[in-house]
Amino acid sequence: MQTTYSVDVAIIGGGIAGLWTLNHLVHQGYNAVLLEHQGLGGGQTLASQGMIHGGMKYTLGGALTGASEAIADMPDHWRACLRGEGDVDLRGTKPLSEHFHMWSTASLSSRLGGFLASKAVRGRVDPLNREQLPELFRHHSFRGKVYRLVDMVMDTPSLVRTLAANMAGRLFAVDWHDADLVVDDSGACRLSVDNGNAFSLSAAAWVFSAGEGNEALLTKVGSSTPRMQRRPLKQVMVRHHLPYRFYGHCLGAETTPRLTISSHPLSDGSQVWYLGGSLAEKGAGQSDAEVLASAQAELADLMPWLNFSDAQWAVLAVDRAEPRQRNLARPDQAFADWARGADGTALNAIAAWPTKLTLAPNLARQVSERLLERELRPSGAPPPALPLAAPPIAATPWATAFGVADATA
Repeated sequence: MQTTYSVDVAIIGGGIAGLWTLNHLVHQGYNAVLLEHQGLGGGQTLASQGMIHGGMKYTLGGALTGASEAIADMPDHWRACLRGEGDVDLRGTKPLSEHFHMWSTASLSSRLGGFLASKAVRGRVDPLNREQLPELFRHHSFRGKVYRLVDMVMDTPSLVRTLAANMAGRLFAVDWHDADLVVDDSGACRLSVDNGNAFSLSAAAWVFSAGEGNEALLTKVGSSTPRMQRRPLKQVMVRHHLPYRFYGHCLGAETTPRLTISSHPLSDGSQVWYLGGSLAEKGAGQSDAEVLASAQAELADLMPWLNFSDAQWAVLAVDRAEPRQRNLARPDQAFADWARGADGTALNAIAAWPTKLTLAPNLARQVSERLLERELRPSGAPPPALPLAAPPIAATPWATAFGVADATA
């Protein structure tokens, strides 16, 4: 006899999208569980720079955009959660930095970009005088301008651990070699597992929050919409022993930041500068050697007073998974909508992409709205004791690349 379990909502994918949504739904009273086939946070979440931003970098053309307005309140929302006053309890999670910076070089175009951005986001950007500069830019060679943003930076491993700890008993590791999603004629999905202890799991609604893994999940259940797109990047990791922890965007002549830096401490006292921005976007079409050469040239040009001769370098290729947009445009907001079969059948599965770490709360709210559209309300029932182990928390890309644990692990 096969045991059958039932829940209000079953989530597949244990990154920021799935973990935040699970916390949000359980807080509302839903009987919800999460399934993860590798490690929690192991996809885009731990490969992100941890920025919780209010849309400043989308205003570099001097005007507010849909993207900037959609996320303008996100830093305040996250800070409320850190105080235990939001929809998800993040107490115990410590930000890496309470502020993010934006800096310009001495070139006219870069200074102009900073000026336009500061005017477009009134009240969100503070220009700093020489005495207020981060230590990194107090060198006499620096001739640019620095702004302080309301944005903050999260330690993503700490964030994942907190979200997971809140949901103990609701997180389960699934091996797709002995598990399958099946769909009945009514469009209802069901998980069937035969790992020596056969059982099935049904849910009033499923949420696919597996990043680029959503594509395979949607194919598995025969869905034709929504569809997914990938935005490839090549981030650069620099491990060094310099004393500067820094988090910021360098402005250039383009609407994308020329370079983005976030700092991640390791257990041996070294740290990793994680480099993104235009460097990572252009790097998607380059070899690893070319990306590394570009990164080294950028740091030498922007910070010639620093010595990276003893640094270790590594490249991380990562695809950002997003809902398909016309002309593969960058999405403005998080996305969550019901999937449909090839024949138009309404499935009981929601495909969800946050598109940015900072928009995880927005995604969870959208999932709640989709559930209420079908009058799927919380049952308040306890979670089932599925015969599956809890999934581990994944390692960060820099811990894997350099073989040194994170300082906060």
